Amino acid sequence: MDLRIGISGLGVLHTDTSVPDIETKFAMVKESGAFDYMDRTPPKSELDRHLRASQKHAVPTLAGGFYYMVGRDESLLEENIRIGKACGSEIHNVQIFSHDASGRFLTDDDIADIYMRTAELGEKIGVLPCFENHINMWSEHPGRVRHVADIVRSRGGKFSMTMDHSHVIIKMDNPAEQEVQQLDQDVRSGSIVLDPDKPGNVAMQWIESNYVIIAHARPTIPNNPPNIWAKHPDGRFGRGVQYPWIRPKEGEWHSEWDESKLESWKRTIDDLLTHHATNPSSELRCITLEMIPPPDYGAGAKYSIFDNNVSCAQWIRGRWKEKVAARRKDILLEARTSRLSSTWFY
Repeated sequence: MDLRIGISGLGVLHTDTSVPDIETKFAMVKESGAFDYMDRTPPKSELDRHLRASQKHAVPTLAGGFYYMVGRDESLLEENIRIGKACGSEIHNVQIFSHDASGRFLTDDDIADIYMRTAELGEKIGVLPCFENHINMWSEHPGRVRHVADIVRSRGGKFSMTMDHSHVIIKMDNPAEQEVQQLDQDVRSGSIVLDPDKPGNVAMQWIESNYVIIAHARPTIPNNPPNIWAKHPDGRFGRGVQYPWIRPKEGEWHSEWDESKLESWKRTIDDLLTHHATNPSSELRCITLEMIPPPDYGAGAKYSIFDNNVSCAQWIRGRWKEKVAARRKDILLEARTSRLSSTWFY
């Protein structure tokens, strides 16, 4: 029941007004004592500095990732998987845009084709590609994940994914977010269930199907408020896929903060940890804390992104220890019951 907890390289900073250098980031991760690894695919120009800092501070780079457009970024994908191998990464997180370079919307069969080619490339290099559910990507409609996984299985493959359930939670009780890829129609019909408290919800489907190799942990709440402190180049506010884990001080956050609203997000973490602790078939390897500073997340925030990542990681590690302890207790009880039963029968 091994589980490693890491942090995205983007999340190793306090606010976006001051971004530490590579050396300082590795030192912060090490000194925090909260993480087993850093999750990052450095640009080729930074690879040597990244490797030196990783070795100096004894913080491995277990995973990395990037986003890709079909018809434009195939060579970048291969280069990044090879960089991951050079860093010692086991996993490369893959985000595929919903449209290719010509503007064509990618179908489930298209994504399955891309997945099979990428999986073959990853096997050749020695790094496992994991496709992520994510806004602005093919999988923004979470129901597509299972469809693609079924196609991959029908072709003799196994679907491996990065689960970031913050991209599911934000769509709860959020009509505007549900309009993307006509998700609203499937929510109304009941064919897609977003709420982790309800049977058959999409995150639990992924967990029980053992798709999840790595999870990204970014606290979010249903109908998370837009990030009104940051805009995209076209003037749109950030979509708001991040909610402070620690109660913000006055002036650190643009909206009201209510800890109880994090319960839906916590529920999926609990479901994931319970499954991993109790099912030998679980393929979960690690969880990356991913509170980060881009516009759709924490750009412009005044709270410490890094401190929030540390605190949330400590909570996840505590919950994991509880799950492991409970499972060991169950195993001992089962063994004792079995012995008593055998003795009685004899």
